[in-house]
Amino acid sequence: MPRYVDREHVRGLLGGGAQIVEVLGAEEFEEWHLPGAVNLSLRRIDSSALEVLDPTRPVVVYCWDTA
Repeated sequence: MPRYVDREHVRGLLGGGAQIVEVLGAEEFEEWHLPGAVNLSLRRIDSSALEVLDPTRPVVVYCWDTA
């Protein structure tokens, strides 16, 4: 699986049941998250992913940054 995919590929993944993870900070997530996304910080993604994600479904990890 490529590390970067275009918008159409992401739409196809989501249409097939993929999960969206946004690695934004909590405040940014509250203001800007995509519908249906879950928030996992990069620091906690390894320890928390199995608590909130279904391991049988694909995952799309997304981060938006103004920098």
